[in-house]
Amino acid sequence: MAMDRRADEVTEDAVLGGRLRLRQPRRGHRVGHDAILLAAACPARAGDNVVDLGAGVGAAGLALAARVLDVRVTLVEIDGNLAALADENVRRNGLVERVRAVPLDVAAPARAFAAAGLCAESFARVLMNPPFNDPARQRLSPDRRRRLAHAAPGADLASWVRTAARLLRPRGTLSLIWRADGLGQVLAALTGAFGAITVMPVHPKPQQAAIRVLVRAVKASRAPLALLPGLVLNDQSGRPTPAAEAVLRGSEALALARI
Repeated sequence: MAMDRRADEVTEDAVLGGRLRLRQPRRGHRVGHDAILLAAACPARAGDNVVDLGAGVGAAGLALAARVLDVRVTLVEIDGNLAALADENVRRNGLVERVRAVPLDVAAPARAFAAAGLCAESFARVLMNPPFNDPARQRLSPDRRRRLAHAAPGADLASWVRTAARLLRPRGTLSLIWRADGLGQVLAALTGAFGAITVMPVHPKPQQAAIRVLVRAVKASRAPLALLPGLVLNDQSGRPTPAAEAVLRGSEALALARI
């Protein structure tokens, strides 16, 4: 894939305690906790086919591949430069036999996905970190790529969920991360195609309101919703909690990954 960027526009950063090294743009959207938490919430097993929608430079999908041996991951990203970086990161981390990057819009029609080898009902797991800032409600970044990664109209979430439902086989799982104050949007978007919805709040500190929710849902299930205990990222002094460190640096899976 062609890459339109200078060396000084890209940094190389270690994640998962150095298990992965990721090249990413110096400006705009940067890999943070969300991608690693998302990977830790995905219940993939060896041999599963997984697609990471809105993969960016590949952080979540690559973190999942680093944790689960023999899982096969397709990274789908609309931004051609980010998709090229994702492809580069696949190669740099020695995962070319199990991970590939595809430049594709999540909202593209089914035929475009099929042409890229992503056929309906061919995946056991989908993970996604959709843009969750609504332009009608939140102030947006002036950086175009950061806006593309973070902002989309609320209706776009339903489109992403429809794509996930189409790609998943029956009883396959969707894992996603979203703003905590937008949980209602997530539950509404999942209604109909998914059940067994399980939610884990993510809190910045003890006694503080959640800032994110991690959600796992099962296609074609009628099981009821479950709310898990929350993950606290930092203690009162601002130091990472042991639970957060185990996930963010030690690549430990979250309870959502155990089904």
